[in-house]
Amino acid sequence: MTGYLTTHVLDTARGCPAEGLKIELFRIEGETRSLLKTLVTNDDGRTNEQILPAAEFAPGTYELVFHAGAYLDASGTPPEEPRFLDVVPIRFGMSEAAHYHVPLLLSPFGYSTYRGS
Repeated sequence: MTGYLTTHVLDTARGCPAEGLKIELFRIEGETRSLLKTLVTNDDGRTNEQILPAAEFAPGTYELVFHAGAYLDASGTPPEEPRFLDVVPIRFGMSEAAHYHVPLLLSPFGYSTYRGS
């Protein structure tokens, strides 16, 4: 089996996929945090391509950074200064070649994630 990484972002306050949300992927090695890719979610709340495809997969520690504040601003969520959730980082490990799916359930005042399938 080959390893790869995907996500799916759902706006639980509005009850729909989070379209247009910027996501950054970083690889973490010790104290070094290296940006690997920047993507934006489509109308289904997913990225048009795998975040980390099989050809680029390597076990290790990674971080997905979801730019929730900019998405909430663009979606018409009433603004606040500062916004309660602006940037949501999720750091996780991938230990073997498998499908890693890291979804984000998002609202203006909370979020949840898990290892999906």
